[in-house]
Amino acid sequence: MSKVLKLLFIRHAQSTGNQQKRMQGHGDFELSSTGRMQAEKLAQYLLAESWHPSHVYSSPLKRAAQTTEILLSLFQLAPLPATVSDLIDPSAESSSEEIEENSSAIAVQYADELKEFQNGILQGLTWSEAQSRYPELCHRLEASPDWIQIPEAESLHDARTRARQFVTQLIDRHRDGDRLWIVSHSWILQHLIAELLGSDRSWRVRASNTALFEFWIDRSRWHQTSQNRFNTDLWQIRRFNDSRHLN
Repeated sequence: MSKVLKLLFIRHAQSTGNQQKRMQGHGDFELSSTGRMQAEKLAQYLLAESWHPSHVYSSPLKRAAQTTEILLSLFQLAPLPATVSDLIDPSAESSSEEIEENSSAIAVQYADELKEFQNGILQGLTWSEAQSRYPELCHRLEASPDWIQIPEAESLHDARTRARQFVTQLIDRHRDGDRLWIVSHSWILQHLIAELLGSDRSWRVRASNTALFEFWIDRSRWHQTSQNRFNTDLWQIRRFNDSRHLN
């Protein structure tokens, strides 16, 4: 698969809300100091792989947006790999100003569909705080595996719908050869991945901070209805919940 559509889904780095074990939802928590180090490690890891994106999508929530900024900041300062720069102009060396200008041309597109679960009245609370404020609701949530709608929160159908809309727009907008970063959150990533894989169910995936999910797609054959839909050479899971860069 020399020329395919490459999708790299990335969970944001650790936030202060993660540290405090808060149910963050749409709350705008910043990255912790550990989170910033995690994002820097991931940037170094992707840079060592020459995983340069052509397009970047991010949740606008601060913990995801800051992760995206840290990832891109390192790429803006890094020279192009020799194999790439030689193809562009084998007789000239790029100045640092040219490199930064080329890298910063990758505009971040912030998408509300990539936001975390909108968890209503539980937003920003620890479980202990929630139990104190809403004891009956918390008891019901603990007592049953069935979905219980939290007041003022989005439903599972709402979340799955926005995941479907984002994936559909992504596939329609991009072509083979594009290389995408999609920076988002653990809960909605489960629904995004299920949509991409064509599953009629959403599956639990416990993604660690800065975990990577990489998919290679033959975009030119994506909408075919022939038996190529079952040809695993055309649809590849290259990484799934990979956080080796933190070790």
